[in-house]
Amino acid sequence: MAFLELEDVHYTYRAHPALQALNWRWEPGQQWACIGPNGAGKTTLAGLLSKQLQHGSGKITLSPELTKSGCSYVCFEQQKALCDRDAQLDDSEFRSDARDPGTTVAMALGGPKALERATDWIERLQIKHILDRGLRFISTGEMRKTLLLRAILQDPALLILDSPLDGLDIDSQAVMTEVIESLLSTELRLLLLSRSLSDVPRGISHLLVLDSGEAVAAGALNDVLGRDEVQSLMHPPTLALGALPAPAYRDYQVDDYAPLLELSQVSVSYGDAAVLRDINWTFKRGQHCHLSGPNGCGKTTLLSLVTADNHKAYGQEISLFGQRRGSGESIWDIKQKFGVLNTQLHLNHARGMRVAEVVMSGFFDTIGLYDNWGGKQLEIAEGWLGALGLGHLTALPFDTLSFGLQRMVLLARAMVKSPLILVLDEPCLGLDAHHTGTILDAIDHIADNTDTQIVYVSHSIGEVPRCINQWLAFEPAAEGFILRCREGS
Repeated sequence: MAFLELEDVHYTYRAHPALQALNWRWEPGQQWACIGPNGAGKTTLAGLLSKQLQHGSGKITLSPELTKSGCSYVCFEQQKALCDRDAQLDDSEFRSDARDPGTTVAMALGGPKALERATDWIERLQIKHILDRGLRFISTGEMRKTLLLRAILQDPALLILDSPLDGLDIDSQAVMTEVIESLLSTELRLLLLSRSLSDVPRGISHLLVLDSGEAVAAGALNDVLGRDEVQSLMHPPTLALGALPAPAYRDYQVDDYAPLLELSQVSVSYGDAAVLRDINWTFKRGQHCHLSGPNGCGKTTLLSLVTADNHKAYGQEISLFGQRRGSGESIWDIKQKFGVLNTQLHLNHARGMRVAEVVMSGFFDTIGLYDNWGGKQLEIAEGWLGALGLGHLTALPFDTLSFGLQRMVLLARAMVKSPLILVLDEPCLGLDAHHTGTILDAIDHIADNTDTQIVYVSHSIGEVPRCINQWLAFEPAAEGFILRCREGS
């Protein structure tokens, strides 16, 4: 009997076919990966198998083993759900220390009894130091490791991993790859979802290739990889970018000669934990910066200091756009000069909005569109969507887009007000090779044709725009990390 079989399975999401006539049989002893570009149907397939999605048509047959022990699914949406829940329960404003840790990693794993079972896994995944931290205060990579271990502890018959290397630094990718390879050699069945052939581990024996909800190919790994249609699908040409729209009006002025950002001997601690120590950084006119470092080193904290999202900037030697922080400017005076794209923004986007509305919310720095907008703002929003090859999506609901397309829409949102600085925190996270190439070209297009300067955060050296001419790197030190700066292309 097959471990799992799908016969003529269809699934429609908001009138858009996400899976179409899918037939697929998983025999005992096989280990499968499912690959395809953004919008291929991978996440929908995982949702049906994990029973997070209902009301599809066709027949799904599960083996007795899979029926009994079930399926665990590790994905980006899990992280969003946990963060949303903790945000709703946050009572920091009523606490004397003004800080609610929320659900800790140890609690998420199941408490003391679960931790006893997980001792070996905790060491292998290198997460012992974060067990007492709240989920909202760990990095994306640390969250992925936590969710993987939580899934393993559920003892499922099938474990689905959605892009497990996304958001991990190089060392963490090596740790995660080793863990996945070891799991593939056990009786546990794994289904790995990936946008890239390079992320398929050695222990995978079979490959399912999806595109627009349909199966392009399915079978033994080497047989499928040898097909021309699979290679063409996974290596499409980069889209040509359109002309950039005219810049939006800026109702402020800044000193043309002062650095845009200047930090001197800046330190940040939470309780007894020092996150940043003696940070020095000057970001001058004409520079485009690449910020790198391991998961948990403080990159996100550093960015939050300059984008007015962290109150610990007050009282420190921080100047933004030529003005000392805390000298009378409002948070909104600072935010209007920044365009921001990060994972947290994606996690918290407002539901039920059209694509054009999401982009226009960038004029107001809001999660959602609550202010009145005019025809000029719509014109600029549509111009940015067109410039990024997204003009045909303007009227569609944002929630119906694939994760990768949503990320590109959020890039348009970040640029509509013509910010002086565009902060991109892992902007290619969740994108297939096609959209990664497009977004990197778009960033260089912005750098070449506007006065917006780039601050780009990424773990992957291969995913860096050509415009970068300043390199900041957090490096391990005797206590925590130090920040080193290098200039030049």
